[in-house]
Amino acid sequence: ERGVRRMSAGRDGAGERGVRRMSAGRDGAGELERICMAKIAFTTSGDDLRAPLDTRFGRARRFIVYDLDRETYDVVDNEQNLSAPQGAGIQSASAVARLGAGSLVTGHCGPKAFRVLAAAGIKVFYAGEMTVAEALERYRNGGLVEAGSADVEAHWA
Repeated sequence: ERGVRRMSAGRDGAGERGVRRMSAGRDGAGELERICMAKIAFTTSGDDLRAPLDTRFGRARRFIVYDLDRETYDVVDNEQNLSAPQGAGIQSASAVARLGAGSLVTGHCGPKAFRVLAAAGIKVFYAGEMTVAEALERYRNGGLVEAGSADVEAHWA
């Protein structure tokens, strides 16, 4: 069990209650649709909700997967895709699907990753420079618009 830490989402987003390690394996792929829709993945380089949103999807250092029902989040390392010569977006999209997210909030997403996310039923939302907490608040308030397509070319850096 490695790569994921579960955190409580206290009021300031920095909660440490309930930290545990778990695997980001295939078990998330079979969750019920309702449960998946309650989980939102955010790209980030940080460890909590105060961290900045990463503008890259495939090469984001980490994902924060926020559970709207439980008001907790998992911090998931994406280190394996940081220096991948190709396929980082596709591999990251597959990982987000395995984690059971129904939505993704990121800065940008390429065409191959977008197709994988769409095929998995994951809605993509683009957000500019802000923290994960700010992006979460905008998501909750309907301030983010669902993307209809990729917004960058393949192999965008």
